Amino acid sequence: MKRFEFHLDISSERYLSYYKGTVNQVIVQCFNGVSVQFPASMLTQFVSIRGIHGNFALTCDDNFKSSQLNRLATRDVK
Repeated sequence: MKRFEFHLDISSERYLSYYKGTVNQVIVQCFNGVSVQFPASMLTQFVSIRGIHGNFALTCDDNFKSSQLNRLATRDVK
């Protein structure tokens, strides 16, 4: 399994471009400096009135398939 940890700070206004489908992919830089890309649709469950804020972990198999996105508690960041 591969695990990528990163911080997101997306305002509700900015998230509209993801929601409307104008932007289909999210590219983030992980805490270890690696960049990772994933479908914007994975963010939907984390949207609040303020947008999307927090630390997240994207996990996937060794072929970069079967991805799962989870919000991390601050203490869980490695």
